[in-house]
Amino acid sequence: MAKDYYAILGVARDATPDDLKRAYRKLAREFHPDVNPAPEAQEKFKEINAAFEVLSDPQKRQIVDLGGDPLAAGGGGGGAGAAGPFMGFQDIMDAFFGGGMGGAARGPRSRKRPGSDAVLRLDLELKEAAFGMETPITVDTAVVCSSCEGVGTADGSQPVTCDTCAGAGEVQSVQRTILGQVVTARPCPTCSGFGTVITRPCAKCGGEGRVPTRRKMTVKIPPGVENGMRIRLAGQGEVGPGAGPPGDLYVEIREKPHDVFTREGDDLHCKLKLPMTAAALGTRLTVTTLDGEEQIDVHAGTQPGSTLRIRGAGVPVLRGGDVRGDLYVHLDIRTPTKLDAEQERLLHELAEMRGEDIVETSKGNGFFSRMRDAFNGHG
Repeated sequence: MAKDYYAILGVARDATPDDLKRAYRKLAREFHPDVNPAPEAQEKFKEINAAFEVLSDPQKRQIVDLGGDPLAAGGGGGGAGAAGPFMGFQDIMDAFFGGGMGGAARGPRSRKRPGSDAVLRLDLELKEAAFGMETPITVDTAVVCSSCEGVGTADGSQPVTCDTCAGAGEVQSVQRTILGQVVTARPCPTCSGFGTVITRPCAKCGGEGRVPTRRKMTVKIPPGVENGMRIRLAGQGEVGPGAGPPGDLYVEIREKPHDVFTREGDDLHCKLKLPMTAAALGTRLTVTTLDGEEQIDVHAGTQPGSTLRIRGAGVPVLRGGDVRGDLYVHLDIRTPTKLDAEQERLLHELAEMRGEDIVETSKGNGFFSRMRDAFNGHG
């Protein structure tokens, strides 16, 4: 049974040559081995090649329309079974578009190219990140060569036209494929695609048009930045080759750990040790915040694990005006570990007054005695 080459390409029987090309181009993008590594894609691509070869040839297409198979009859010297090494995917696209994906015309490329972005890491204390600051920074980057002003040539000379490509920036080659003769273009190996050659490069930059340098500048850190954030300084990155436009500089914030506070977004957290008696009786504490000292009240009967909140004592919200996070003080209530006889007697009296039972041991030692012995290393 003859193959349905129209169905393989997915076109109607009255498809025009342009219809065939569009269908083949679409399928080539999907099944070419350079694009699709699946084993079945290779066989599918052979079928697509054979179908396009047959239907692109008026005589072979006539055989198909009469119900025959020109390849099965021996009329297909370049069919799927006889195809040699695959034509490169880019070469196929070049054959249809005249060079380059999407039909963009190629030619000599400019020596002036955009520069790269640069990243500088800046270590900040918590207070610096919280309230912002202006700080000097040193940047190692590339700037326009002052000797050649970015041209890349020695004084008094200019780039000359490349002899290999005659200034085109590319060289062409002819390849015989199932599509016929296909002309492909590649960047010129002599001039690297520029179309010109610098015979006398600048002694300072070596033809690059830029030189490495160390610059000092000032960066403004806004209040509220946190670890990992980046501040973009437009146009402060590397100057591109040939004095191309500079990239951007990104200052990456690295916030140092703080001795007292831990940060969660705009909120701060700290721990504060508090004696059991102070928690029971209540007290007033002096807490050191980012802004200075502040007093907070601990109510009588405060339990272990309690947290006190100081509103607005956290980190300013980035670009939030006067809005700030909060400070959370986590109370670490400490039970006494060593009791003398008088302290133990007083706690016994307190327990009796409160009606709290104290389990006595066979030796007559109470709970507080056993706790004292344990911390003092006695049996």
